[in-house]
Amino acid sequence: MTFIASYSRLQRSSSSVRMISSSSILGLSMLTAAANALSTTSSAATTNICNARYLGKSDLLVSESCLGTMTFGIQNNDDDAFQQLDYATSTGCNFIDTAELYPVPLTSPEYRAGATEEILGRYIAKDRVCREDLVIATKICGYSPNSRVAAARSYPNEPISPPPDCRLDSSSVKNAVDASLRRLNTDYIDLYQIHWPDRYVPSFGMTTFQHTQAQQREDDEISILETASALKDMIDEGKIRYIGLSNESTFGVCQWINACEQLGIRDKLATIQNSYNLLDRRFDSELAEACHHYDIGLLPWSVLAGGLLSGKYNKRHNGSNVIITSTSNSRFVRFGEYMKRWHPNFASKTTLDATEEYAKIASDAGLTPSELAIGFVRSREFVKKNGSVIVGATTMDQLKENLAPFVNDVALDEEVLARINEVHLKCKDPCCSL
Repeated sequence: MTFIASYSRLQRSSSSVRMISSSSILGLSMLTAAANALSTTSSAATTNICNARYLGKSDLLVSESCLGTMTFGIQNNDDDAFQQLDYATSTGCNFIDTAELYPVPLTSPEYRAGATEEILGRYIAKDRVCREDLVIATKICGYSPNSRVAAARSYPNEPISPPPDCRLDSSSVKNAVDASLRRLNTDYIDLYQIHWPDRYVPSFGMTTFQHTQAQQREDDEISILETASALKDMIDEGKIRYIGLSNESTFGVCQWINACEQLGIRDKLATIQNSYNLLDRRFDSELAEACHHYDIGLLPWSVLAGGLLSGKYNKRHNGSNVIITSTSNSRFVRFGEYMKRWHPNFASKTTLDATEEYAKIASDAGLTPSELAIGFVRSREFVKKNGSVIVGATTMDQLKENLAPFVNDVALDEEVLARINEVHLKCKDPCCSL
């Protein structure tokens, strides 16, 4: 693990800092010296960041680990969340990811849109950590008819009834930004992400583009240029700093690049947050190529496939070094049909077979299944270069295990990576469907 002391909101306009920041393992003295040379530094506060890197081409200096918060508000209460946030920041994690949609699942009786942002806002209000030392990312929902999320943007008033649609038109974007700012108890959002597109796109495990569905939406979809224009206004007003995409396709990335170039905010498009794990490696091909050339960093979500890759649900393999076992509050125990593609009761046989094989590889390497799965994602160039790995948990033991690969700098050797690829080639992305 490498800790870097970085001045808060360090500017990257200096060519000397651009040169130095190309490596994520620079020593404290080098980066501190570069920071001292900058007259544009906005704060003298320093923060320790674990395995630091810049997101995309931005000046957002973040830890290699990013704390996901989607359990805050259903599986975790305020006390749980505050403990997780305290522990994560103590390990050098300065990057927090949330969304106006969270918590999940939406089928839970306790669900209330925006509750997770509110919990994070209460944490910020308690000054347990300096706001300037955190990089906070949140998301706006894409197209979703009659959405409780859109209805909750009236916060702090009662939700709008009947619920309006979630769209990515200019008015919706601005209302969503303002609602998130209020809930988060902050006056700026470091990274504002489009949770999924307004247009039709196969997502959440689907792999086949359905022409009929695309044609049904084409006359109604909001243009990327309109969405980007609204985000530019939010940037100009100082409400958001950078833009991120999520659950996006190669076509979508290219369209976003074109729109941002037209608007003069190309340098503000920093990241993409898509599913990526041992059971879903679709990002490896065209998307990886596009993001490489456009300097867009990946923020992989569900690196443990909803918990399936942690080993806690494994029924057949007994040799793995599983630390965490499932409980009544575990996602796939408490929510019987959630994330079916990874749910041990519904996932395909090939998905479960691959999960067992990965657990065996982990055991042979002296690792837990979680360490193997997270170590694999850490090894990807599109994460190491300018991305960050999103990890979450429902218990402190889980969080400690999931952050251990970053703290202990767990690296997979070539033999382990070769064995992983052998399993992958037997059946690529088994959890995905047509």
